[in-house]
Amino acid sequence: MTLKRVVVTGIGALTPVGNTAPAFWQGLLEGRSGAGPITLFDPEKFKTKFACEVKGFEPTDFIDRKEARKMDRCTQLGLVAADEALVDSGLDLEKINLDRAGVIWGSGIGGLDTFLNECVDYGRGDGTPRFNPFFIPKMIADITGGHISMKYGLRGVNFTTVSACASSTNALIDALMYIRLGKADLIVSGGSEAAVSPGGIGGFNAMHALSTRNDSPETASRPFDKDRDGFVLGEGAACLILEELEHAKARGARIYAEFVGGGLSADAYHLTAPHPDGLGATNVMKNMLQDADMSPDDVDYVNVHGTSTPLGDVAEIKAIQNVFGAHAYEMNISSTKSMTGHLLGAAGAAEAAVAVLSVYHDICPPTINHFTDDPNIDSKLNMTYGKPQKRTVRAAFSNTFGFGGHNASVLFKKYEE
Repeated sequence: MTLKRVVVTGIGALTPVGNTAPAFWQGLLEGRSGAGPITLFDPEKFKTKFACEVKGFEPTDFIDRKEARKMDRCTQLGLVAADEALVDSGLDLEKINLDRAGVIWGSGIGGLDTFLNECVDYGRGDGTPRFNPFFIPKMIADITGGHISMKYGLRGVNFTTVSACASSTNALIDALMYIRLGKADLIVSGGSEAAVSPGGIGGFNAMHALSTRNDSPETASRPFDKDRDGFVLGEGAACLILEELEHAKARGARIYAEFVGGGLSADAYHLTAPHPDGLGATNVMKNMLQDADMSPDDVDYVNVHGTSTPLGDVAEIKAIQNVFGAHAYEMNISSTKSMTGHLLGAAGAAEAAVAVLSVYHDICPPTINHFTDDPNIDSKLNMTYGKPQKRTVRAAFSNTFGFGGHNASVLFKKYEE
């Protein structure tokens, strides 16, 4: 059978550096840090007292107050990003086959704060089980996709992927496959996460995964810098409208880019540490290029996983050099986590959006907060430090690597007939 072509026709984002997709993109191009003191809870007794929070977000500006109370913040963020993407796509839902329009979402944790609060309340009691009837439907990771489908009447494929930091990249790849195979005309796909909570900060602190640079939050996320000391936790949501090409053309849709390939692999090595030689990362990028039927020389920009951890950053760069060889020196490489922090399960969708927009606008956003070269990272590579760089971006991809050794990469190129 001939596989269908898949294009991106809408983008939505709600992030620490911008509450809409255009604001998010502009924030990245300006090199704006989204980090600051935690306001969502009192972090006084925590080792890390800062994070990349979404600013000025009031759920009831978008969602009925009664309905908003039935949702965890993770779902609220996701609904807003999905709504923006659908509006941006120009879709008229009354003119499409809603049985062939689906939602595939990603979230690494889901309603973490809801879970924590309910369990704390129970623990403070006398053992009498007084739980909120919305406890379970607020907490479960799949519920955001359910809410999106119910709001818009999307009756096609609907599920949520969970693979830690790779979750929403997995969601995008699944959506790509369903449309390619003719099982759907369009899919609302992305991810959301809201883990800036005592459980999120405390849990990652216990693993020694987070930066503790409390004296300078805005410079704490410093991927590839010699003095990086861990990632900065972020929150947010991002959404892409993925559409079968002929379906998009028939309605005169604006096409941002073509979604040409996805790769998957596992490290099969360690719960949280990357393979020291970047084996899984090497394989996932090879698989992505093979799926897209493209060569390394066709790619101009990579939005790396680049979390600002001592081990992960080095392993990823090794893998890029393994796969792209001499062409790695011709590419732009950057980590937008230097600005957004790590959105966990939403990171893949947000950074896929960055790859799409770099192709659409022919500009690569920067890696900020570079102060000291790491001798373990090849200084001849173009890490796009400090400022965005204009160039023709024929194709761009995003890497995401999750705890458990899950690796997923997605590749987008300029749309041509």
